[in-house]
Amino acid sequence: MKPIRVPALDPEQLAALENLYRATRDARLRTRAQMVLLATERRLTAAKIAEIVRASEETVRRWLKRYLAEGVEGLRDVPRPGAPRKVTADYKERLLHAVRRRPRSLGLPFSLWTLRRLADHMAEQTGIRVEYETVRLHLKAQGIVLSRPQHTITSPDPEYALKKRQSKRPATTPEREITSTTPTSST
Repeated sequence: MKPIRVPALDPEQLAALENLYRATRDARLRTRAQMVLLATERRLTAAKIAEIVRASEETVRRWLKRYLAEGVEGLRDVPRPGAPRKVTADYKERLLHAVRRRPRSLGLPFSLWTLRRLADHMAEQTGIRVEYETVRLHLKAQGIVLSRPQHTITSPDPEYALKKRQSKRPATTPEREITSTTPTSST
């Protein structure tokens, strides 16, 4: 195969590439910038670069060609096809508003939120139906984690606490008289 030669970069191009390599948090993007830097600064071939970055030679050649054609922006991933996101900024805001309120205050017939209940409530309110796992991920991003509900039983009876304590005590059984019977022998 014909080797791909990346021409010497001017200081502005080199600075943009160095900045991308040092500042990005995306490991794939950093590796691509490293490929171009190795090709320009050290004049390495695609095969040698592939050994260093642990990628195939074809992958290195593809990214060098993209850099030559499009510059630094060519190293970024192109948007992938798929359905647009359902969850909007308004949905997220309403979700946070709902989860921070008690369900009964919203006129709902239960007193604790679960992810399924939140997903159902948000579908009714916004018309956007998402899986409860999606709701969990959006809540987690905001630092909110729903834990398992702790069910407690209460009563308006003023003597409820006393009765509850008494019911937890072990029951005492009255002492029984034990009579021993000895067998009589007949002769």
